[in-house]
Amino acid sequence: MKIQNRDKTMAMARKIYVNLPVSDLDKAQAFFTALGFGFDPKFSNENAGCMRVDENIFVMLLVEHYFKTFINKTVCDARQCTEVLVCLSCESREEVDEMVAKAVAAGGTVPRDPQDFGFMYGHAFEDLDGHIWELVYMDIET
Repeated sequence: MKIQNRDKTMAMARKIYVNLPVSDLDKAQAFFTALGFGFDPKFSNENAGCMRVDENIFVMLLVEHYFKTFINKTVCDARQCTEVLVCLSCESREEVDEMVAKAVAAGGTVPRDPQDFGFMYGHAFEDLDGHIWELVYMDIET
């Protein structure tokens, strides 16, 4: 993405904001804090928590009634159906397993067994609202 600034062109890093509905914002923030994520208070209030995943990756946890103001469809109950899989890369197989263990300790569940493809290792957890978070480590040297 390039932004025109008078007669100069500046490159701007693209950011991603994943928006997820949550039933209880305080519990959702406590869950993800237990996994090691932080929240930006400038973009958080009683309706939304802005979770920073990385420099350009954010997850907006939005209470369901507020989430509905952005859509004209019904909000899916992620405990009953899946609309999206959020996948995060990890630095090691150990980090994958540690994050799944933290998620379970914080009240999350494990939807499946780990998958080992040799060059790629993955596991997953479901957060308190049933959203599935895939965690993957890829050994690019193999």
